Amino acid sequence: MFSRRHPFLFFMIVIFSVWSALMVTLAAMILGSATLIKSDFSAIDATANSGNVGIIELIGPIISSKEIIEHIKTFREQSSIKAIVLRIDSPGGGVAPSQEIYNEIVKTKKVKKVIASMGSVAASGGYYAAASCDGIVANPGTITGSIGVIMEYANVQEIVQKIGLIPVVIKSGEYKDMASPMRELRDNERKLLQSVVNEIHSQFVRDAAQGRNIDIDSMSKLADGRIYTGESALSLNLVDRLGNLDDAVEWAGELAGIEGKIQTVYPEEDKTAFIKKLITSLLKDANISSTVSDYFRYVIN
Repeated sequence: MFSRRHPFLFFMIVIFSVWSALMVTLAAMILGSATLIKSDFSAIDATANSGNVGIIELIGPIISSKEIIEHIKTFREQSSIKAIVLRIDSPGGGVAPSQEIYNEIVKTKKVKKVIASMGSVAASGGYYAAASCDGIVANPGTITGSIGVIMEYANVQEIVQKIGLIPVVIKSGEYKDMASPMRELRDNERKLLQSVVNEIHSQFVRDAAQGRNIDIDSMSKLADGRIYTGESALSLNLVDRLGNLDDAVEWAGELAGIEGKIQTVYPEEDKTAFIKKLITSLLKDANISSTVSDYFRYVIN
């Protein structure tokens, strides 16, 4: 009966179901072959390269901290690496990954100097990571700052009503379906979510202030979500110097007491990374979850 009343919607559901099944099958096939491919390549191993300043790139949205932390640990433990430069070109990303990178750099600073080099943009979570370093070098036109937190979700209640769907929710607690796109956000739920945003923002301000050696009150005034150019950030003590990647490398070498020519080294590329990302993407696309995390997201942005 549903197929007669809503032929288009029924057709879309069938197509999506078939597509999901194909994606799961394809992911399983790739996963099986990935094991064989992995045996032909060595894991990430920066020790195969020679150099005394390690460069780690934090590029794009910060979704996961795993790879960056692995690189930091590798360079921290490698005796030939005297200092590390974190090259950042990121608009920000998830809260937890940014905090994990921040904390890993704090650990590393006890052993080796770490300098941040800002590219086109190093904002929000990108600035969170930079703030933990011993020093920050930015270009005059670098876009940075954006110290703040945002939580957002889309409400599709009216669309659902128009196509004749009636959502049915069975939950274990009052707030389990909070921020569901199928209904309006209640006042008590809005207050609760706002308190979460405020708490995370306080963590960001606290860590940025500590990393930059700025009192919290002063940092709070700068942390209203606005962006700054590298030149403006320098006048506000959000960065230390203006310059490019080479300038950051030279500064890191000076702080580490490197004599003679500075040689840079990058972590070796993980040749199975593409396959891993493809598998993850396919499995995520084929999976339907009912948890609140699928309905809204909060990011340092």
